[in-house]
Parts: sequence; C-alpha cells; structure tokens
Amino acid sequence: MKTYGRALWMTGSIFTLLIFACVTINIYFPAEKVESVAAEIVDEIRDQKSRGDDSLLLRDILLAFACPSAWAGEALTVSNPTIRALKQRMKARYAQMKPYYLQGVLKEESDGFVSMGDTAGLGLKEKRDLKGLVSAENGDRQRLYKEIAKALKIDPGQVNKIAEIFAREWQKPVR
Repeated sequence: MKTYGRALWMTGSIFTLLIFACVTINIYFPAEKVESVAAEIVDEIRDQKSRGDDSLLLRDILLAFACPSAWAGEALTVSNPTIRALKQRMKARYAQMKPYYLQGVLKEESDGFVSMGDTAGLGLKEKRDLKGLVSAENGDRQRLYKEIAKALKIDPGQVNKIAEIFAREWQKPVR
C-alpha cells in the first residue's frame, strides 16, 4: 500500500510539474504599427499624400495638440537606408506601372505582390518589359517586408503577415 501511495504521489507531482512547465510563448505582432507604416509607404510610393490630403494633415495637427505625449512618444515612420532606397526604386517603377494598373493589366494580390492579368492587347516587347517590371517590383516588395520586420523587431517568420497588411494598402484604387 505504501508503494501505491508513493507512486500516486510521484505521478501527481510529475503531472503538476509538467503542467507548470508548459509555457505558452505569445509572439507580439504590432499590426497597428505595420498598418500605419504600410499606409505611409504606399502613399509615398504612389505619391498620393503629396496631393494635399487635408484630412490627414488635419488629423496630424489635432493629434499634435490633443495628445502631445503620444505624438512625441512614438515615431510614425520606419526608415533606414535600405528602406529608403527600396521606396525610391519602387516609386520610379510605379510611374511605369500605373497605366497598366489603370487598364487592369496589373493586379494587386492578397499576398502583397503584383500579378499580371489579361495581356492580350499588349505586344511581345511590351509583355516582356512588363514581366520585368513585375519581377523587379515583387523582389523589392519582398525585401521591403523583410526590412520592415527587422526595423520593427518582428520575428522573420511573420513577414507574410506584414505582406498581407501591405496588400490591403496596395489594393486600394489607383488614382
């Protein structure tokens, strides 16, 4: 009977230890920060904020006066030399790609990358050049998402979440 009690006590102790040893690691993903960064970067690449978006300017002014500590406490931009170079290349490329977006030849996918749609009306050289633009754009987007993860100290395994958040911004209508 003593060995049965000892075995039961050992089993209970081991079971309790195992329960407390199971630790859930919660990886923080700053979705709101990524959304803010995505909106800013996409607007800059598409040159949409510079067209006088008064609602954003008014919001920024109100935030500065209403919540000065929040305004000063958190930087609203994510930047490093690599991100700046990527944005510059993407902005230059966007000017070439914009007519194809407007024609519906280029599409923004939900994974944060560009794809080609119906190219029936394009010549062979134009198709080849467009494929090159799409390939270069998708390569730069992949690097951009990785750099943002690095800058925001997000686990590299979460880059696909960053891309999906960017996708929502890319999918907004081209003006």
